[in-house]
Amino acid sequence: MRGADQPQTTLFSYLSAEDRIPADHPLRTIFALVQPILAALSPRFDALYARMGRQSIPPDRLLRALLLQVPYTIRSERQLMEQLNYNLLFRWFVGLNPDDAVWVPTVFSKNRDRLIDGDIAQAFLQEVLKAADARALLSHEHFTVDGTLLKAWASHKSVRPKDDPSPPSSDGDPKNPTVNFRGEKRSNATHQSVTAPDARLTRKSQGTASILGHLGSVLMDNRRGLIVATDVRAPSYTAEREAAV
Repeated sequence: MRGADQPQTTLFSYLSAEDRIPADHPLRTIFALVQPILAALSPRFDALYARMGRQSIPPDRLLRALLLQVPYTIRSERQLMEQLNYNLLFRWFVGLNPDDAVWVPTVFSKNRDRLIDGDIAQAFLQEVLKAADARALLSHEHFTVDGTLLKAWASHKSVRPKDDPSPPSSDGDPKNPTVNFRGEKRSNATHQSVTAPDARLTRKSQGTASILGHLGSVLMDNRRGLIVATDVRAPSYTAEREAAV
């Protein structure tokens, strides 16, 4: 007998989000690993916030929400808030009830910046490594360092001579002017980006176009594939070796 396609008219649900998540779901294992780490960071959280005023986003929930971006490839915090609005699995992991309002993306980003300024991300990763070491998941002897170019948030139009950083002549478009720098000799010794001063002109190989970028290196444990340390510096011929040391 064919079932009827009835509209969704049920107003109340008597199952909690906890009951809907399978007992063997991978996020349950991650949640169990993260909770002791967040408890250890609680004194550092207290130091970042005033004792009076309006309550902010709980840092515990904020960090758990940020963790969801990695395994589920959520490209932006705006998309993360959209997912939290209707995804019961994500709501359960973060700690939101089904009827709780989702945070405004800009407010979420500002609270995230506070944790970054307080070096909470670094402290969180250190606690993760302590937990992994306590479970004998780090070998302490078999490691690999790998580096890759990270494209800077700047364009070639921002590269100007260090001795004369004034804007070059253009077509007069105030929003996106056309700048002709063909034939101009540029090097990191004589030129610098005015919007990303730490970036350097670099390229992956001979014959490829140069980009403004940084060198990001990762120290990884070979046996378990765990990231032990990271490093970002100016690209150079010996930068990866220096980062490894």
